[in-house]
Amino acid sequence: MGLILTLLQQMSVFLVIAYLFSKSPVFRPVAGKVPRVRRTVLIYLIFSTFSILGTYFGLEVQGAIANTRAIGAVLAGLIGGPKMGLAVGLTSGLHRYSLGGFTAFSCGVSTTVEGLLGGLVHAYLNRSNKGELAFAPSVAFLSTFVAETLQMLIILMLARPFDEAVSLVKVIALPMMLANSMGAALFVSMMRDQISMYQEVGAIFSAKAVKVAERTLGVLIKGFNAQSAHKLASIIHEETGVAAVSITDRNQVMAFVGKGEDHHMSGHPIANELVRTAMDENRTIYLDGFERQYICPLTDDCPLGSALIAPLRIDREVIGAIILCEAKNKLLHRLTRTLGEGIANLLSDQLLRIHYLEQRNLLMESELKLIQAQVNPHFLFNALNTISAIIRKDADRARGLLQDLSSLFRKNLKRSGELATFQDELSHVNAYLTIEKARFEDRLQVEQTIDPSVLNAKIPTFTLQPLVENAIKHGISNMISGGRIHILACQDADRMLIQVEDNAGLYNPDPQQEGLGVRIVNTRIRNLCGSDYGITVDSVLNERTIFRITLPVGGCTS
Repeated sequence: MGLILTLLQQMSVFLVIAYLFSKSPVFRPVAGKVPRVRRTVLIYLIFSTFSILGTYFGLEVQGAIANTRAIGAVLAGLIGGPKMGLAVGLTSGLHRYSLGGFTAFSCGVSTTVEGLLGGLVHAYLNRSNKGELAFAPSVAFLSTFVAETLQMLIILMLARPFDEAVSLVKVIALPMMLANSMGAALFVSMMRDQISMYQEVGAIFSAKAVKVAERTLGVLIKGFNAQSAHKLASIIHEETGVAAVSITDRNQVMAFVGKGEDHHMSGHPIANELVRTAMDENRTIYLDGFERQYICPLTDDCPLGSALIAPLRIDREVIGAIILCEAKNKLLHRLTRTLGEGIANLLSDQLLRIHYLEQRNLLMESELKLIQAQVNPHFLFNALNTISAIIRKDADRARGLLQDLSSLFRKNLKRSGELATFQDELSHVNAYLTIEKARFEDRLQVEQTIDPSVLNAKIPTFTLQPLVENAIKHGISNMISGGRIHILACQDADRMLIQVEDNAGLYNPDPQQEGLGVRIVNTRIRNLCGSDYGITVDSVLNERTIFRITLPVGGCTS
């Protein structure tokens, strides 16, 4: 009984060290908070150290050492698996062998076996999909109890002289089996509680991050300005609970919410050089309030004492910063730092997305203007030539064509949106065809097969005219007579189908020769409606060319 109490007393010192370890950053590898290779190395070093300390904390009994070495070896196997248990057991076993004594060899072997046993339990639990039980105190107790039982058997088998081995085991068996098993269970219990705390705190901060993401989604849709910055700062201040939140651009404070609003004012130039440093060097600056304090450059009475300064980026360009601050009597927690950096990355991603949408809209506007610029000169030149020829023969008809031309170009200039109804597109094309029919006379016949259900479907503006113009310019204009264009629009299964067919069959499939207008139309359809939609071409030389446009049922929505 005396030996049990002494071992428990020695183990108490060991457990105090273990408790301090579980509260330190060194514990993070055990909780799986670092990359795998680093975790493996650190677990090996940590538990080898604990196992060796267990030997040094032991008591000399009959030329041997009653110790708590098994705790480190068994737990290394339970947490890290067979290879880890074997490595730690072998290391601490070799250390015990180096100390000598008639049980040196048997204890070295038994410690290696104990580590391997813990690893085999780990492997069994994983195969049974019960890996979380590796941190169960009851599993640690039973595993260590069995491991210590094996150690006693190995001592009896290998230690010589045998009678001294028997005498030793009678004295140390029960005390070591109970002390090590209880110590392992208590050690695992401390680790499990610490891991649970990590998980709970992580869940809380993850929930905050998700809430911030939900509430800030769409705030920047109208741009990065003072109004959106103030709204973002207010949301982040509410969700994180920090003392103050500030958002800046490259030159001035765009928004400030929280303590210190009386002197940290929106619209004022950035006064803190650390904010400029964070932006210039594109790095996060962390002032925890203890080792590094936040010093307000505006007044000595500022209530803020710690800060996290994280740059805001669009791609690689820093456009501003977000600053989270805590009061002088409160440290800025490292988890708050992680949350703040996550929020900065979130806002940077949102800014990049908004920037991309703005660039895409500008590109589509440019493409639209390019189509207009391409269509107008060719068509205007041909139309004026046609009217000039008709005016000598039929002044009234020429006057009507001029009015049609004027009306067409007026509509053309007004068509600035991304989408229009198919009926509007068809009306626009019919006005275009009125002029072209006058030019080609009986060389051009136009047929239309239109399903009334598609008239109100939304399609990208200038979708139809470039295709009709392509059919005339590269097809009908090269025919002596009998030119025909057929425009079809209908619902086809789960898609809307538009076809422009000519009977010339002179389409050149070489992408380098394809009309610029057709390529732009195809690109705009894919951008606005999705990559599953667009233009395909079916051409039979001297027989027909069919441009098929596929769109979503009911047309595009954005």
